[in-house]
Amino acid sequence: MSDSVFLITGASSGIGAATARAAAQAGHRLVLAARSRKPLEALADELGGPQRAIAVPTDVQLWDDCERLAAAARDAFGRIDVVFANAGFGARRGFGHDGESNEHWREMVLTNVLGVAYTIRATLDDVRAAIGHYLLTSSVAGRVAIPGSLYSSTKWAVTGMGRSLRGELEGSGVRVTLIEPGMVDTPFFDERPSSVLRDVDIANAVIYAVSQPPHVDVSEILVRPTRQAL
Repeated sequence: MSDSVFLITGASSGIGAATARAAAQAGHRLVLAARSRKPLEALADELGGPQRAIAVPTDVQLWDDCERLAAAARDAFGRIDVVFANAGFGARRGFGHDGESNEHWREMVLTNVLGVAYTIRATLDDVRAAIGHYLLTSSVAGRVAIPGSLYSSTKWAVTGMGRSLRGELEGSGVRVTLIEPGMVDTPFFDERPSSVLRDVDIANAVIYAVSQPPHVDVSEILVRPTRQAL
């Protein structure tokens, strides 16, 4: 897979940025997507500039942006081998009025669910042609229903989407991996839990799945901190 083209959404920080660094170290060329232009461009420069990494500001909620992202990858590198649909964010628990605003909910559902679907649709022909690999960021919360959590519901949707995508691509040689992190040390938490994973721990899981030989499809990777019960 050395020198293959690795597209990452939600790449400007956290798991996405850590995965970009790990993928660059493994020899991949990178197409980095996120809404935050400046940190995205700084990361692309850090990882080798236009010959090795390009920054494409993208809102995955918007179909036109996802089409433009895929076109930018083709224009820069001629192909797309690996897609890590990672863009997403969370919300406080609670379905009542003391929870998140309706607008926050809407943005989260559009990003976490529709954004993943749009990312897949925009790149599907390219990944099929490359006999490539999709990785989708679900969560422990996509396997266990978290009380009062609409975020958990979005990640259940991603888990289902990954399994549906695998079914659609059966026989094509394209691999599909669900990445299911537990608690990761990110700004998501108002109070930092006592035992958490680091961004690089999840990046290592992604690179493990991608680096397997073509006949090996790592279908799911569930990664929890040692002390996390759920």
